[in-house]
Amino acid sequence: MSALAAKYERLIAAGELRPDADQRRAVERLARLQGELEAEEGGGLLGQLFGRKQGSPRGVYMWGGVGRGKSMLMDLFVVTLSITEKRRTHFHAFMLEVDALIREEREAQTEGPVRRVAKRIAADVRCLAFDEMVVNNTADAAIMARLFTALIVDEGVTVVTTSNRPPSDLYKDGLNRSLFLPFIELVEREMDVLPLNGPTDYRLDRLGDIESWHTPLGDEATAQVTEAFYRLTDYDPADAEHVPSGELALGGGRTLHVPKSLKGVAVFSFKRLCGENRGAADYLAIAREYHSVIVVGIPRMGPENRNEAIRFTKLVDALYEQGVKLFVTAAAEPEELYRKGDGAFEFERTVSRLKEMQSTEYMARGHGTAD
Repeated sequence: MSALAAKYERLIAAGELRPDADQRRAVERLARLQGELEAEEGGGLLGQLFGRKQGSPRGVYMWGGVGRGKSMLMDLFVVTLSITEKRRTHFHAFMLEVDALIREEREAQTEGPVRRVAKRIAADVRCLAFDEMVVNNTADAAIMARLFTALIVDEGVTVVTTSNRPPSDLYKDGLNRSLFLPFIELVEREMDVLPLNGPTDYRLDRLGDIESWHTPLGDEATAQVTEAFYRLTDYDPADAEHVPSGELALGGGRTLHVPKSLKGVAVFSFKRLCGENRGAADYLAIAREYHSVIVVGIPRMGPENRNEAIRFTKLVDALYEQGVKLFVTAAAEPEELYRKGDGAFEFERTVSRLKEMQSTEYMARGHGTAD
């Protein structure tokens, strides 16, 4: 039994994990990959006969809904993989690094900067493990086919990645998506695509007794949504200063800065989302991109906040229709947020949705599903 499989079985035996057929299939595939990589490093026959490039093992693309154990399996795979030339990173952070390296190569007037960057990355990495592959940046989408063809085909790097989406849904409806299609073809040709879509959302289990609506505003409410963020993302609280941000494409060349963006979880201020001139399309882009959204600083609103209340209604509608988990800090309970002003009567529908979004049934709903 491989080190990965043994560790996984011990976690089940200890009651830390539940038996899950999809996870076990993924463990079996990742265990085979471990064996291939470790044999190659040890001078195995495959590596001796064909060399690193031709003999490099096929990578793995694991995709599925939120909380199905993809990141956990990725971590077990990397930790138990006994080769030195391995790297585990978040996909967003990796692409930021790639952008910086490409700028360096261009400034040096190097021919083929993307190809040179791939060679630099591959110099000391044989297995590159990504968590949360998601593509929402046009510039990244345009270079990914060239970059990963160079990494996988030319340099022989084995890629293992997780994603909430199957390859065919990456960068869906994105600007100039035709430039991205060769990357999808590359993944489907060079990697094994494994679904992890079992019925249990283990991430919700980790939320424990944390509620989704926290009032009144203050340190206690902030601490609760902060804890929810760490549990949803598995991020180390000790590294709070380095939580990655993001830029969400809204269409028409517009973007929205996301102060905290990690593993499908976004954090916004109410002022950023509803105090600025935004429409339903902006909120739909957020709802499609993130499975969980944390909104801090929701105030009580009156006639002078009519526009903010209308935008908040549109935001809630978009999140609700896409099954997004909503965590908030607010000055009051939903029914007390907007009592007087234009549209206050219609706001009662929003209150009803906000109440439903706190229910166990709603929290168990999959992302992107309306019922």
